[in-house]
Amino acid sequence: MLIDVSPLDHDRELTFWRAAVGGRWPEPTDPEYHGVDLPGQDFELTVQRLGEGPSRIHLDIHTDNLEAEVERLEQVGARRVRQRGDLWVMQDPAGLLFCVISDADVSSENARRWD
Repeated sequence: MLIDVSPLDHDRELTFWRAAVGGRWPEPTDPEYHGVDLPGQDFELTVQRLGEGPSRIHLDIHTDNLEAEVERLEQVGARRVRQRGDLWVMQDPAGLLFCVISDADVSSENARRWD
């Protein structure tokens, strides 16, 4: 799960989430993203500094076939917003943003299928 935070609120928000969930937050390789694995969970919590837009929470869907997954999500009601390299920012029917990311680490052995 990603928490997207406006630049003015980023440092305060990061301090809050570090205290709220604890754990060891490694030094980020990219200053825009600070993340921690949540014990006992199958996901990571990441605080992302936005360049623009309101603060919000969004999900990332990782896939080994970007175009096929984007098309599948369009068929169930999502729409494409913009492409950024190997990912699509999409919008669900309620207007909430999420990302679909091409991920070479996803395979038939570790993928979760929703169809």
